[in-house]
Amino acid sequence: MTEHSLTVGSLEWFYREVSPKNTTDKSPVILLHGLPAHSYTWRKIMPILSEKGFRAIAPDWIGAGKSAKPDKREFAYTPQAYLEALKSLIEALEIEKFSLVVQGFLASVGIQYALTYREQIDRLIILNTPLSPDVKLPWLMQQWAIPFMGDMITQDPLLVDRTLEKGSGFVISDEDLAVYRQPFLKSSSVGRSLLTTTKKLQLTESLTAIQQGFTTWEHTTLIVWGMSDPWLSSEPAEKLAANHGNVELIKLDEAKHYPQEHWVQEVSEAIVNFLRRQASSRV
Repeated sequence: MTEHSLTVGSLEWFYREVSPKNTTDKSPVILLHGLPAHSYTWRKIMPILSEKGFRAIAPDWIGAGKSAKPDKREFAYTPQAYLEALKSLIEALEIEKFSLVVQGFLASVGIQYALTYREQIDRLIILNTPLSPDVKLPWLMQQWAIPFMGDMITQDPLLVDRTLEKGSGFVISDEDLAVYRQPFLKSSSVGRSLLTTTKKLQLTESLTAIQQGFTTWEHTTLIVWGMSDPWLSSEPAEKLAANHGNVELIKLDEAKHYPQEHWVQEVSEAIVNFLRRQASSRV
């Protein structure tokens, strides 16, 4: 896995990338993380994609990980701002068509991107991402946006430990948590960005648009859902699969909000089989 930085306009993006050993005509895969993680969350999935012949790219969202953390006067931190920034990144990477994998809060922006720029999307894969307008941020995350309290909480590197382990339901190794904490230890700007992102997430508005967009969505889509997610009900995912013949749902009964952390074999197998099957069907 290689690490890269790319300046697009006034924003510097950091991303991780893997490439297959042999030349391939398969569409690349872009993987988007949720809160409060960064692209490291895909560290176990990406090498498997590469082994199976797929190029994969996982960026840190602006405000997260090693990407730029501009002041809110320079970057709005709204879903629309993130969507436009993602569009510019994909253009800079010169990627015309790709499969998209999303997981978590904020990654819903990726779904908005897919619904907006449908011609660029080969396949869409959704892991435990908000899908319904009635979704609320879990209390653990709501606290990040509370005046004064949020300023203190988002400066605490241990919020990463508490959130990722609470959401995944299992212990994450100290070695991995150290990587997740690193941006918080380097600068206070990541905490300020997280606070602002949480305040401006506009979940109801964004998810209403997503719900409406799916009424005309025809791309083949895979949902891999951790059924024991403490923060998101599986009901919207189940309804989406039931009402759309192009949407397939795989349930992971014991997995929770971050299935890619502890259910690597199941998640990677589902993704690879889905991408391979669809690629074969076009030959």
